[in-house]
Amino acid sequence: MKILIVYATTEGQTRRICQVCADTLIAAGHSVELLQASGADEIDIARFDAAILAASLHMQHYQKEMAHFAAEHADALAHLPTVFLSVSLAIVGGDPDELADLETIAQRFFEDTGWHPRRVEQIAGAFRFTQYDFLKSWAMRWIASQKGQTVDPNADTEYTDWTALKAMVSDWAAKVDKAC
Repeated sequence: MKILIVYATTEGQTRRICQVCADTLIAAGHSVELLQASGADEIDIARFDAAILAASLHMQHYQKEMAHFAAEHADALAHLPTVFLSVSLAIVGGDPDELADLETIAQRFFEDTGWHPRRVEQIAGAFRFTQYDFLKSWAMRWIASQKGQTVDPNADTEYTDWTALKAMVSDWAAKVDKAC
């Protein structure tokens, strides 16, 4: 299959997640095109058999460039098997209220853009202290402390479960390939 992966990232974790997805799919024999949402407006979606879109959640919103891409290509994406990877730190704690909020935020995004993926996966992100300015670093340390997380403000802390991510994307691709 030829699979399109489009992502939006703020500190780079979503890009890393999508690169792992691409590597996993390529290892399984698929062809992959990996693009940042801000540079993917002119892409011909019809060239692909399936698509993965990924964006990270900040202040209850995904990046504007992903919203623009999803809205611009909603009709074309509707004809493909798609999965949306929602990357956030809120998934880490497993708090039922926060998990419900993640679902609500994703559904609002889909309503706003008119794109409705066939599958949604919540993926744990990372604290990227090496990328933060002073204020964001302070805010992220405060958030971590409120969640009972111990973080080193001088180093990045990853929560992404790479093994689970690879298994999920392999499973998704196998099901899509079988259905084609």
